[in-house]
Amino acid sequence: MILTGLAPDPRRPDYRLVEVDRGRFASLPAESLVGLDLVIGREIGPLVLERLQELADLEAAQRAALRALARRAHARFDLRRRLLQKQHPPAAVDGALDRLSAVGLLDDARFAVDYAAAKAHRDRGPARLIGDLLAQGVDRRMAEDAVRTALAAEGVDPAEAVRVLAEKRARQLGGLAPAVRKRRLIAFLVRRGFSGSAVREAVESLNS
Repeated sequence: MILTGLAPDPRRPDYRLVEVDRGRFASLPAESLVGLDLVIGREIGPLVLERLQELADLEAAQRAALRALARRAHARFDLRRRLLQKQHPPAAVDGALDRLSAVGLLDDARFAVDYAAAKAHRDRGPARLIGDLLAQGVDRRMAEDAVRTALAAEGVDPAEAVRVLAEKRARQLGGLAPAVRKRRLIAFLVRRGFSGSAVREAVESLNS
């Protein structure tokens, strides 16, 4: 394979458009090409070609990660899983995510707080919020701290939230027999992520 082009990328001055056998290979950071002894018109050795492919894979993974983050925030684990599903090489994915973390574009702690704050007013209790974060790969302690921080910042009192939700749901179940209504109400509130004691107090308050 012959290097047939190595020119500045018009869209990114610090990148170079690499052309191999008169076909575009990739746009790569100029600094990453230093030391590869690339000369236009000269054959590219196997080791250099392998390195160029690694760099191209890294750039592709990073671009895909940035597109995903532009749509919505992600936890690192969840974003990694999505990139691997799109067949990006694991080493390239990890390298791309490291780059994004280094510049603050990927931060699980910030993501967890923002996620919990956004969902705090959507009838989700602490356990549900923590579970959602765990499913996205956030560390448990980080998830618990984030939910506690977000609820406090949003002024959400889980005890009051479960009481309001219980009243709303009880009205929807009003046509059922009392025992059935109570059983379904408790199950509903637990699924929403509220603690057993808070659920019991909220349900008992409806009958007092």
